[in-house]
Amino acid sequence: MSVLGDEVAAEAKLAFPTGFLWGASTAAFQIEGATAADGRTDSIWDAFCRVPGAVAGGDTGEPAADHYHRFAEDVASLAELGFGAYRFSLSWPRVRPDGGPVNPRGLDFYDRLVDELLGAGVMPWATLYHWDLPQALEEKGGWANRDTVHHFAGFAEAAVERLGDRVPFWSTLNEPWCSAFLGYASGVHAPGRREPAAAAAAVHHLLLAHGLGMAEIRRYAPSAKAGITLNLYPVRPSDPASAADADAARRIDGLQNRLFLDPVLLGRYPDDLLADLAPFGFDGHVREGDLDLISAPIDALGINYYRGYEVTAAPSSAAEPAGPEWIGAEDVWFEPDPAAKLTASGWQVQPGQLADALVRVHREYPAVPLYVTENGAAYPDVADAAGEIADDDRIAFVDGHLRAAHAALAQGVDLRGYFYWSLLDNFEWAEGYSKRFGLVHVDYATQRRTRKRSAHWLSRVATTNTLPPLPGA
Repeated sequence: MSVLGDEVAAEAKLAFPTGFLWGASTAAFQIEGATAADGRTDSIWDAFCRVPGAVAGGDTGEPAADHYHRFAEDVASLAELGFGAYRFSLSWPRVRPDGGPVNPRGLDFYDRLVDELLGAGVMPWATLYHWDLPQALEEKGGWANRDTVHHFAGFAEAAVERLGDRVPFWSTLNEPWCSAFLGYASGVHAPGRREPAAAAAAVHHLLLAHGLGMAEIRRYAPSAKAGITLNLYPVRPSDPASAADADAARRIDGLQNRLFLDPVLLGRYPDDLLADLAPFGFDGHVREGDLDLISAPIDALGINYYRGYEVTAAPSSAAEPAGPEWIGAEDVWFEPDPAAKLTASGWQVQPGQLADALVRVHREYPAVPLYVTENGAAYPDVADAAGEIADDDRIAFVDGHLRAAHAALAQGVDLRGYFYWSLLDNFEWAEGYSKRFGLVHVDYATQRRTRKRSAHWLSRVATTNTLPPLPGA
């Protein structure tokens, strides 16, 4: 049962703590375009986009939102909307093409971006890895190869040495669950492999990369704040009285949440997960000293939240079987909530479970400041006769999740900021350009930007630090 229930009351006007950080997030491959403008080479996503049928519509990351050329306009938009921070990622194949030597021209782009942000009064928050592994490293085994971890450390060193004097917040990785399980187990994300043992190896190597990345940040930017960003989704059994359903929830929660939270915050992998993953050789990748690196202290934990899960071992006719990404849990089923509204992505809208995710970390793990680093939704976003995009469904989505975040604050959670995903409509991975998450609409034919009604609404929230009642509430 959710802390708040899945329907969150919308009547109250709520103030957030002084200094609460408001921002928006993006990722390099999803918005930058200008693929080889400065010596950038292929990432795994460039290669994946060339696989017939891999990406909806045959879409690619070029030109995306052409942020490479239009970043000044996008930074100005952030500032005009009153956002205090911008969370972006660096393109690894732009900074170190093919995983090789440092590319000064690639780093020059991020120099310009960071300086533009600082000049506009917007705090830069840089993510080192948001899924764009150089394809040349994938051809040597990718994240299933421990050598990739050391290449990542070199990439982190180059980025932080160049930008660390001006970037006060860093995330090492974004959603390693997706990189490992969607990329190497189900194959629906780049690099498109369906190898459970490789996915198990990728989990540990990604977390080890986080640890080495933290070391580089501490070395070159000792005054900066740094951590990792995880996608955390509450998991509950369909029938709490069923031992089989309880075990199904244990396994899915383990793979989604504890497999990443426990090593980072507790310095160990859960014993039950080690047993579950033993058939895939997981423990064979863990060497002496690895967990000490992975669990080095962090200054902040980013939490990306989109939905929760209800799981069962005795499915209804509406249930969906666990896909191949859930290695070792293929006999689990996901039960939909028939009362939940759906986004254009088909994801259930469950704001109350954001509070569950935040409260759980607060109660079960050592104290660490939390930030909601992604939360958002895709909707059709059709312009009206006046050209306005009246995305009231997105406003309702964000309002409900902010009320859940406020409820978590009231329970003592050390939540310090909220970033909407995404600032811009963008390349939405395997969905191509078919799904729009942005506060700012992008006409991909002309690259014209149009702020949606939700952008203006969230701007008022950010500038007043207060959440108003929904109209008519």
